[in-house]
Amino acid sequence: MDTDAGMYEDRPVVVGVDGSRAAPAVVDLAAAEATRRRSPLVIVHVWPGRYTGSFRGRGSIPARADAQRLLDLSEARVRRDQPWLEVRTQLLDGGPANLLAETSRHSRLLVVGHRDALKARTGWGPTTAYLAHHSACPVLVHRGRDPGPGPVVVATSARAGAGPTLEYAFALASGQAARLVALHMWTRPGAAEGVPPVVAAGAYSAESATAGQELDGALAEWIARYPRVRVERLLVNELDMPYTVEGAMRRGRVLVAGIGRSGSFAELLYESWRPAARQRAGCPVVLVPPGWHEPTVAADASAAGSG
Repeated sequence: MDTDAGMYEDRPVVVGVDGSRAAPAVVDLAAAEATRRRSPLVIVHVWPGRYTGSFRGRGSIPARADAQRLLDLSEARVRRDQPWLEVRTQLLDGGPANLLAETSRHSRLLVVGHRDALKARTGWGPTTAYLAHHSACPVLVHRGRDPGPGPVVVATSARAGAGPTLEYAFALASGQAARLVALHMWTRPGAAEGVPPVVAAGAYSAESATAGQELDGALAEWIARYPRVRVERLLVNELDMPYTVEGAMRRGRVLVAGIGRSGSFAELLYESWRPAARQRAGCPVVLVPPGWHEPTVAADASAAGSG
């Protein structure tokens, strides 16, 4: 996706609402993001009444009038709290995942909620999990807690394709005058193929040092571009990564990650790798697609969440 940053400046922030208890908080987060970006806000609800696909729910479906009322209430909430913000609504018919993914092609940011209360499914719900792999614009997932005063945490692979994710995280940290924690997972030789690694004397330290050099190389360009951003490096092997991610989502203000080639890190974020962790609220998560370039946001704008 070779694009120019200026192409995104007039695109709206889009928020998907589904009538859940978390919907007001998701709308508030999206409105804050739209204000910070000086972008219009579009509130979208996908009504499944005419959808007959394989992912159609088995429960009762609300009337179309109820769907429109949900949009009206969400719009009224935004206009009450932020009357200066340009806001409009859109009621779509069909499958939420595909339609929101299509909407992302013309959006600057897509804001959605999660469904950690559903124990039988992935923690984010099928729609959000689908968007984590197929969105054309960054996806901001509200995970039960609004952004706090902690650091911006960016999970980076340190590969060449990690540039958009790092750019996004550095721009966000700079705009919010926040500390940036660069989290890099390194994999023991053979672990990717499921082979138990043989640990030779001193090998762990050497492998960690190599991973640190790779991370330093990936960060160098962005540290030069954003010299005022205070950066902390954190190296984690694959066995410790789930616990580290859980801690980052509890203490950070936002976690930034890429929509990678394999999608393995996105799956780590939304899968129920530990039941108790799913019941804890976490900071918002931003997933950045390959090739995305976020326009610079003024530092004195509202420091709402992700960038």
